Amino acid sequence: QVQLVESGGGLVQPGGSLRLSCAASGSIFMLYAMGWYRQAPGKQRELVASITSRGTTNYADSVKGRFTISRDNAKEMVYLQMNSLKPEDTAVYYCNAVIRKFPFTSETDYWGQGTQVTVSS
Repeated sequence: QVQLVESGGGLVQPGGSLRLSCAASGSIFMLYAMGWYRQAPGKQRELVASITSRGTTNYADSVKGRFTISRDNAKEMVYLQMNSLKPEDTAVYYCNAVIRKFPFTSETDYWGQGTQVTVSS
């Protein structure tokens, strides 16, 4: 079994900061790209940021300059530092990882259960 467990969500005022963490655990032979997605009420899930195993990052235009994604390969964790938060950042944030569980098997997408981020005064 593979699990992704997010933490760090909560309520923050506009302009504030939060740091999300996601820990991968279980049968993991190889951990490839990891990322954060979000889904606001009534909207589709969208990519916020992703990072490859070598550290190459990609960000949605709406968060560039405000959010920073990072990872710790030894701990099998990915982080999202969110600064200058805006009300439109309010959403459930999901951790995603592409994982190969065993040698010579295919890679699979895994998702966390989500953590709520609410930006409001």
